[in-house]
Amino acid sequence: MGKVAMAIDSKLRQRFAPLRLAVEDDSARHAGHAGASEAGESHFNVEIVSAVFEGQNRVARQRLVYATLKDELDAGLHALALVTLTPAEDAAKRS
Repeated sequence: MGKVAMAIDSKLRQRFAPLRLAVEDDSARHAGHAGASEAGESHFNVEIVSAVFEGQNRVARQRLVYATLKDELDAGLHALALVTLTPAEDAAKRS
């Protein structure tokens, strides 16, 4: 896991105390595209399950994640594909 991925993982764990968190560096699939860094770690897929999302719509959840990762976004993190679920939504998805 690279430096940016570790920062994403750490910050999301601290802020959301997730039941499940997956951080996937998807930068290789975007090589040569706008916003892609030659060094990688510019595009990520994140799936997070947290009770913090209870009562929040999808946009509000994503805003919370973006606010948490503001420093990484300002430093060149180009894209985040987010799946933000409550524990009940995750349980329903898995059944």
